[in-house]
Amino acid sequence: MLMEDYTTLGFDISPVHTSRLNDVDFDNLAFGKVFSDHMFVMDFADGKWQRGEVSAFGPMTFSPAMMSLHYGQAIFEGMKAFRQPDGSVSLFRPGANIKRFNFSARRMSMPEVPEDVFMQALVEMLKLDQGWVPSKADSALYIRPFMFATEAHVGVRPSQRYRFCIFTCPVGAYYTKAVRVKVEQHFTRAAHGGTGAAKAAGNYAGSLYPTELAKSEGYDQILWTDASTHTAVEECGTMNVAFVIDGKMVVPKTSDTVLSGVTRASAIHLMQHEGIDVEERRVTVQELVDAAEAGSLTEAFGLGTAATVSPICTLGLPGKDWDLPDFATWTVAPTVKKSLDGVRYGTGEDPFGWNIPV
Repeated sequence: MLMEDYTTLGFDISPVHTSRLNDVDFDNLAFGKVFSDHMFVMDFADGKWQRGEVSAFGPMTFSPAMMSLHYGQAIFEGMKAFRQPDGSVSLFRPGANIKRFNFSARRMSMPEVPEDVFMQALVEMLKLDQGWVPSKADSALYIRPFMFATEAHVGVRPSQRYRFCIFTCPVGAYYTKAVRVKVEQHFTRAAHGGTGAAKAAGNYAGSLYPTELAKSEGYDQILWTDASTHTAVEECGTMNVAFVIDGKMVVPKTSDTVLSGVTRASAIHLMQHEGIDVEERRVTVQELVDAAEAGSLTEAFGLGTAATVSPICTLGLPGKDWDLPDFATWTVAPTVKKSLDGVRYGTGEDPFGWNIPV
């Protein structure tokens, strides 16, 4: 969907008078700490979405009785815009993120955001803040759409008021080195019938304590296992996960306990397009142990919007830490990254038309 498709805006635009762009050190971007000039805000009240506005990024004021603070009705997405070789800007698969956002909204008893307004807001914000899209390798403009309950009420029920917002921030790499991952067999991220497939804020809150424990043991992240038996691998803390076993790219299948990642799905399609053998299936902890012992587990890596393709150097499996072979010997993860980057940065083939110019 191109910018010129939009002729009538469903919201107001109030550009900032003075940009903060000149204050940014684009050579030293800490992930998620520098925010662009504008944000989008749209409220839901009286059973319908009100007129939204693109205006200056800044604080908001709410009642201490705001329901999201008490009952956790809050969801979010992660998206990115990329600088192209000709200096233009593109979005990577925004439609997939919009659809997943509305899936999360349904699961959390929140109103869905009209897809056309969502896309309009993204395009208009990028028009205003295109100077914030970095140009360095492995950098991008991270886009954070989110929604939360705003009604001031104490009582367990869905809120009758919500706020949908989007802000952006220029970012570099999320992980600057290969990560050490602990296979978690005590704590649980999500259970069947729960909210694991939604990007609900509470999912991440529940992961913080076990992740801090893992970090105290020398790991960077957790590899979650199923809640009932802790024998099947599900996803990594901030990303989906993939393994290379006997030369095949093996990816744990999605379910109502595993987030259906856009980067994950993109990597699978691209590798299948390039002729690499990919399996989406149940992966057990014991299979990883056996493969590590046999030397057939040759690569492990995370897949996510923020993390992109993040090599895992060590798997903390039961009874032993297994170090993966040197990254210089890997073939699949580098191919995934090259293919994804080629699409997103406009330097390679885009076989599925995922790169959306704005």
